Amino acid sequence: MSNLSDIGFPTPDEQAVNEMILHVLEHTKPVKSTHGFYLVYRDASGAEIYLQGNFKEELIGFNPHFAGTSRRKVGLTKAIERDSSELDGGFHAWANPSDENVEISGEYPFVFDVPDFRTVENSEFPRIAEIQLTAFASNDFKIYASGEDYQKAQESELEYASKMFVPSGLLAVDEKDGSLDLSVVRPVGKLAGEIKNFELKTNSLSGEKFYALLVETLGGETDVVVDPKFVPEEPRIGGIVSGQFWLSGKILV
Repeated sequence: MSNLSDIGFPTPDEQAVNEMILHVLEHTKPVKSTHGFYLVYRDASGAEIYLQGNFKEELIGFNPHFAGTSRRKVGLTKAIERDSSELDGGFHAWANPSDENVEISGEYPFVFDVPDFRTVENSEFPRIAEIQLTAFASNDFKIYASGEDYQKAQESELEYASKMFVPSGLLAVDEKDGSLDLSVVRPVGKLAGEIKNFELKTNSLSGEKFYALLVETLGGETDVVVDPKFVPEEPRIGGIVSGQFWLSGKILV
């Protein structure tokens, strides 16, 4: 399962990825940045692809995103550059900060990638921002008809709440001084949340379908996208989703 299949771009191998890029390339619009440029494809379904180019006009990478309806308040604390590409990056943040001291007052810290990172990287820190956050499902995605079904299905001694978030990408702490090693933190989180809305979308470029769900979890709303083959039956309002997710966000304000 890849992040691409979660938004209707099934790419089982490298050749399929290259074919997808060539197809998308015909429908993109350029966005300049100080480190190169992005070629952005925005599908009517909400699926997005951000191709990356350097100043030699070479393609050097890409990232998917989904433009959903979730809105949540975060405290941005640090920008995080990635070694994978000079146009990759994200932010360290606190969810739902309770006051202006955003570095310690939120419900939990987490990291999320930003598909157009170099266009928004020069923010002042720390600061409060509104973001749209998309969680891309992975192989352990589960969906339950109700909160009761979710609780019954838990096998571990440690029972998780039906609205929870564990910042599993923030395990890189320096043992000497307890500081966070931003070079190795990952934009992933283990979460569970209640389905507030859902829709079976069709990617107009590929013709493939994917589920987009608006989920209420600890810290606020999150858009969840998932390949339909991992959804055994139609979701229900009030149902619960859980799993580990790759997190991609857009800075709105």
